[in-house]
Amino acid sequence: MWTNENPRILTPYRDIFRMAFRALERNRLRTTLTMLGMMIAIAAVICTVAVGQGGTRQIEDQLTALGINMIWIEAGGRNVNGVRSGNGQTKTLTVEDAAAIQAKVQEIVEVAPNVDGSMQVVYGNENWFTRFRGVSSEYFDIRNWHQERGALFTSMDSQHEANVCLLGRTVSDALFGSDDPLGKTIRLQNEPFTVIGTMEPKGLSAMGSDQDDVVMIPYTTAMKKLKGIYWLDDIYASSVSTSAIVPAIDEIGGLLRQRHHLRPDEPDDFNIRHPEEMLQAREAASWALTLMLAGIACISLLVGGIGIMNIMLVSVTERTREIGVRLAVGATDKDIQKQFLAEAVAVSLLGGAAGILFGIGASAAVSRILEWPSLISPVAIAMAVIFSVTVGILFGYYPARIASRLDPIEALRYE
Repeated sequence: MWTNENPRILTPYRDIFRMAFRALERNRLRTTLTMLGMMIAIAAVICTVAVGQGGTRQIEDQLTALGINMIWIEAGGRNVNGVRSGNGQTKTLTVEDAAAIQAKVQEIVEVAPNVDGSMQVVYGNENWFTRFRGVSSEYFDIRNWHQERGALFTSMDSQHEANVCLLGRTVSDALFGSDDPLGKTIRLQNEPFTVIGTMEPKGLSAMGSDQDDVVMIPYTTAMKKLKGIYWLDDIYASSVSTSAIVPAIDEIGGLLRQRHHLRPDEPDDFNIRHPEEMLQAREAASWALTLMLAGIACISLLVGGIGIMNIMLVSVTERTREIGVRLAVGATDKDIQKQFLAEAVAVSLLGGAAGILFGIGASAAVSRILEWPSLISPVAIAMAVIFSVTVGILFGYYPARIASRLDPIEALRYE
């Protein structure tokens, strides 16, 4: 609760800061140059943290776009007479494997077979070379991917090998432009497919490929009508939780080795990947870079603080007679110390306020020029204010102490 003494307590501090701002105003150019160092330092801290956190947010968005606790089982390479081919060459990954994973691995919630490839897609006079992906309806839940318009195909479409498809944004724009693609017929390898929906944009993957440059069809249709194969290229699975991913991977590996009749000395004919690991490593690297840049920016804070100390020491020398007069008329050592400390804090706060504005503007400019997201952190701004006050106190204390310990007689004689 406020008392009648509060105004009397606050008045001396108002007077001190009023005198401090008046003293700073008498030397505007010097004050501005002193503030400039603090402004640049604070702006650098805010900008580097904003860019770093923007990168972290981008990685988190990519992580979400990958899917919910996704595990990716890929067909492995072949080893013929000591010559090992690339991944995806074996023919041992089957629909039955996917069903076994769904039935026997308790940590797995959903499983989606996948068959993919690249070919020309044609609509009227328009054509586009793209990637098709044959999947089951569970794939959309695993990848956390929703339709933008129309409807997703169902398990019944997969059972009946239906010629239906969903278009990614890139393919839709290339073939139809601004026209509505729903209900239109496109051709894949001379097979007609009816467009039943379009997918929400996913953007670039973690590897930089366009995830929207794709045509989605039922996996049975892809296997039998487009590729004429009986095996799968991949199996996508979703675990019950993030903590269940590692045990699920171990169990899936053991199950597939058993089903593929691999001897203990034989290598896996499949690969199990966890894409989140890669993105988390990138996030850790991004955070480390942010800390490094912020550390460098903090060095500029130190330089700005030294500049404040230097200017305040010069100010003490220039105002020696003023200090002597104040001491002679009754000012105490503490009054003199508070005045010079207030001036140092005022310079820091003004520089910090300007630095916050400049840092926000610089973050937006960097984001626009480099096409890199930036995220202004309220915590960074609050820390900037705390840094400003702290630097003012730490680097203003010594000059203020020097001023307060001047001998009044000697100060009045100073020329």
